[in-house]
Amino acid sequence: MPDINVKKIAGLARLGLDKNEEKRFEKDLSSILDFVAKLDEAETENIEPTAHVTGALNVLRPDETDLLCQDRQIREQILKNAPSRENGYYKVKRVLE
Repeated sequence: MPDINVKKIAGLARLGLDKNEEKRFEKDLSSILDFVAKLDEAETENIEPTAHVTGALNVLRPDETDLLCQDRQIREQILKNAPSRENGYYKVKRVLE
């Protein structure tokens, strides 16, 4: 079992711990690391890696432009309502910097 320095970990996480909390968390972290060490003992030689255990797949529809926007006249009428536009699109202020 590796030496657990709870005080150092708490400092990295900007947590203030008293002596009782340090002892309690040292015990908890030790238990967690012992459990992880047991997982290393599991036989995984012929086991295929999985990302999802349910086998569910994302079913996505193909990207298609809106039929309304394909009609140039309707699109121009819609864009007339825009306070500002550029290259056939609404122009808005940047929201992220």
